[in-house]
Amino acid sequence: MPSPQAGPLADVRVLDLTSVVMGPMATQILGDLGAQVISVEDIHGDTNRFMGLGPHPQLSGVALNLLRNKRNISLDLKHPEGREACLRLAERADIVVTNLRPGPLGRLGLTYEDVRARNPSVIFCQAQGWPTDGPDGNHPAYDDVIQSATGLADVYLRRDGVPAIAPTIVADKVSGLTIVYAVLAALHHRDRTGEGQRLEVPMVEAMTAFMLAEHGGAAIPSPPVGPAGYVRALMPNRGPQRTADGWMHALPYSKTNFVDLFVAGGLTELANDPRLDNRLSRAQSANELYGLVADVLATRTTHEWLDFCEAHDIPAVRVASLDDLVAALPLAEHPIVGPYRVIPSGVRFDATPTSVRRHAPLIGENGDEVLLEAGYTADEVVALRQSGALQSRP
Repeated sequence: MPSPQAGPLADVRVLDLTSVVMGPMATQILGDLGAQVISVEDIHGDTNRFMGLGPHPQLSGVALNLLRNKRNISLDLKHPEGREACLRLAERADIVVTNLRPGPLGRLGLTYEDVRARNPSVIFCQAQGWPTDGPDGNHPAYDDVIQSATGLADVYLRRDGVPAIAPTIVADKVSGLTIVYAVLAALHHRDRTGEGQRLEVPMVEAMTAFMLAEHGGAAIPSPPVGPAGYVRALMPNRGPQRTADGWMHALPYSKTNFVDLFVAGGLTELANDPRLDNRLSRAQSANELYGLVADVLATRTTHEWLDFCEAHDIPAVRVASLDDLVAALPLAEHPIVGPYRVIPSGVRFDATPTSVRRHAPLIGENGDEVLLEAGYTADEVVALRQSGALQSRP
């Protein structure tokens, strides 16, 4: 059974008008922290429900974690009564999160102004690809596009000679995390002043800030003192190393670390190499030194080198596979699909621990109960369903 414990956001209500991964990941985190999240979805189901295989037609492996700690209602927001039901839910929300672009949001009549008219203290977070006050505000954007627009493809070009995107939806996830800290900051402001507000998380700005934290580098001063790009991160030899029987990643940092490895690998002549003398010389020669480390690690097994590195206080780890990581996750029992692996929330509180209180719902599973809580009568709920504004899917 889900844990009954409440997290630090136990009294916070969130209305989730998001889709795919960026927004649902943000509201999943808020839910893990204890917030009461109601997600609004159309009858066709969100994309994340069908991202790869899963144990149920409406629950992919992705959705089982992404939709946890949420109740779900399926509304036709183009139907006047569906829009009204959504606004009724927004009246009770502390936070509304949406990744609808300004055009669709305006056509639906669910802008910040529309919601604020019903709930003046609401925190309304609008997250989309581009800033709404710029020329691209209504342009569609997905993770791949944002990666290429914010320098991630360029760092591959600088290192490998060919632009590429990361094999993970990093722009969606960085933007999702940005949504979380942004709405929590706005919530703190409201607690102090009573003032709600609209806030915006353009993916392109969130990812640009993420990428330039180190890759802005020497180009940040004005005039620049060098080109953009963090040299160490762009070194071809920086990365996991092959051993005699697999892969590991050792990262010697101090002169002692390097000397210990080189001597153990038979390169005793490097013990007094001037490239190891100080932090600056090691940084300037890092690509060459990493290449030598890779040569050394190829001479023994992963287990042997991990033991050596532990004994000599050298940072090192076996390269973990995705399958290894999944197998290590705890199991939970979903009431419909049975056992599944729970991805930990990534933060630990002593007094207010995060928890999985609700398993991922089916489309529209909680529609009746959330409308009754919002003040609808049972007869009104029936009428809403008969009108097609409240939807359900087998």
